Amino acid sequence: MTLCVEKTVREYAVETPGAPRVFEKLKIDYCCGGGRSLGEAARLAGVGVDEVARLLDEAASAPADMPPGIKSGTLTELVDYIVDKHHTFTREEMGRITALAEKVASKHGDRHPELVRVRALFAQLCDDLRPHMFKEEMVLFPYVKGLEMASVEGRARPYAPFGTVSNPVRMMMSEHDTAGDLLRELRATTTDYAVPADGCISYQTLYRALAEFEADLHQHIHLENNVLFPRAVALEGAT
Repeated sequence: MTLCVEKTVREYAVETPGAPRVFEKLKIDYCCGGGRSLGEAARLAGVGVDEVARLLDEAASAPADMPPGIKSGTLTELVDYIVDKHHTFTREEMGRITALAEKVASKHGDRHPELVRVRALFAQLCDDLRPHMFKEEMVLFPYVKGLEMASVEGRARPYAPFGTVSNPVRMMMSEHDTAGDLLRELRATTTDYAVPADGCISYQTLYRALAEFEADLHQHIHLENNVLFPRAVALEGAT
């Protein structure tokens, strides 16, 4: 694959099957930092463009599970996918990981004080994500669905108490940036989720769960920032 280093990470993540998995592996920010050029993003991640091209080639040849609404499908299908897959996973894992973080910090925190920080950072992330997802599900997502239905039926777009969809989108993206900062701090605090030699099974389970939570939240934010929100803004502008 010949890469255009000026093309954004967002464009590759949306257009190239398997690209999000590659970017996750290489620690290239494709959700909150999706507006960067691929060349800049690769440089910041400390990886060569040739290596990115090789891995994207491999990923593109593998079967891809593309969520509805990426290249085809409706915004309603994409919203439902985000809620059913990512919001549900996030809510379930927040409870499980919170309990694990408390257990592991209580047992190992005296020898590994970073665990106390991990517990606090994850609690802050949960406190941010709960109202964030609630606002999306109760306000933004219903408006997006109504907007799409009005467009299909040739009706006037629904009343928007927030003025224009760009306003809540801007707020959600700002909150995504905050979540991204917390994820980066969690990864730095845990030295890339490296379990020390004296780490028990619960310790290992906690770090594995945090890494999986991070990967899912990256994909979650990518679908909203890079696909759903731009399509919703464009649709509103066309109605």
